[in-house]
Amino acid sequence: MATKRIVDVEEESSDSGSGSGRPVKRQRPIVGPDCPGFEEMTKLQCMDSIPRIIEPFLRKVVREEVDRILSCYRNFLPRTSSVKQIADARRSRRWQLRFRKKLPATVFAGTKLEADDNSVIEVSMIDTFSSAIVTTGDLSAIKIEILVLDGDFGQEDWTQEEFNGNLVHERDGKRPLLAGDLSVLLREGSGVFGDVNFTDNSSWTRSRKFRLGLRAVESSSVVKEAVSGAFMVKDHRGELYKKHHPPALTDDIWRLEKIGKDGVFHRKLVENGISTVQDLLRFLVVNEDKVRSMFGSGMSNRTWETIVQHAWECWIENIPFCYYNLSQLQLYFNSILQPVGVKFHGSYYQPYSDLNLQDQALVNKLKLLAYINQKDIVPIGLLDFPGHH
Repeated sequence: MATKRIVDVEEESSDSGSGSGRPVKRQRPIVGPDCPGFEEMTKLQCMDSIPRIIEPFLRKVVREEVDRILSCYRNFLPRTSSVKQIADARRSRRWQLRFRKKLPATVFAGTKLEADDNSVIEVSMIDTFSSAIVTTGDLSAIKIEILVLDGDFGQEDWTQEEFNGNLVHERDGKRPLLAGDLSVLLREGSGVFGDVNFTDNSSWTRSRKFRLGLRAVESSSVVKEAVSGAFMVKDHRGELYKKHHPPALTDDIWRLEKIGKDGVFHRKLVENGISTVQDLLRFLVVNEDKVRSMFGSGMSNRTWETIVQHAWECWIENIPFCYYNLSQLQLYFNSILQPVGVKFHGSYYQPYSDLNLQDQALVNKLKLLAYINQKDIVPIGLLDFPGHH
């Protein structure tokens, strides 16, 4: 195959210097390493391509650095994990009122409102950016009002209009739902309820429950309200049948969960000599299976476990009982017949926990005799108890 040659293009031009008028051959410009300025052109092209090459790398570095800075900032915003969330938090009301403790699931009209643990209800002003109590500034000493909300108002976030739209007022012809000290003055960002109580039950509402709400008397546009959990309000007469937590030894047995007053379980227990919480605990110590068999299949295991667990919440009084076993020793029991100590004749009183295994085995054997002959277990005064100092 013949090699293709680059043909020079002939162009006529007049050479004023030669005056010969002959045609002159002009070659096309040479492009390549031998071309003048090729090196400079290459450098310019490289410079143009550098941004396209390193742009992804720079984006990655910038993103990592921004994430690092935000991770430090998140230490002060524990519930905020993205730039969008931070922006949303800034647009919302930064300060919020909060209940410090839960309210009980059931309260009674006419009874002072308390927290679930029977303590005073505490409230605070919170900076939602840091979750810290606002202890200084005007917002740390504002007055807040106590309000009643519908039990169905349970969303996690709300607007001021939604809060106000769910307020509940008294029924026609009734007194205001709340009575007493219906405002709290914050000091260093915290305050407590005074004597506040409901005047009516919640059975007439759709949810049959209420919630408590807190609202700043002033600055409500920048302070978000507080909303408690839902709870039921019963008439004061319902307190007559209220379960006690914890129960007392002298409480009637129907004060325990799952045992209704004058109900089937209540009557069955009374028929078997169990009328108080103390009676039940004594029976449980002596022979729990016997007590359980009183109900048979008429009581589920779950119901039984609930009753027993509630009974054991009782504070056990340290009232000793003394059992004389012939001439060998004296066994001492607490108020529910648990052995607490022993006194061998000719020796001193020893707590049950201090006995060696052999003596504990003897006590456990003799206590069964005492349980069989409970009429011989005689209560003694605390000052006469050998372990008392």
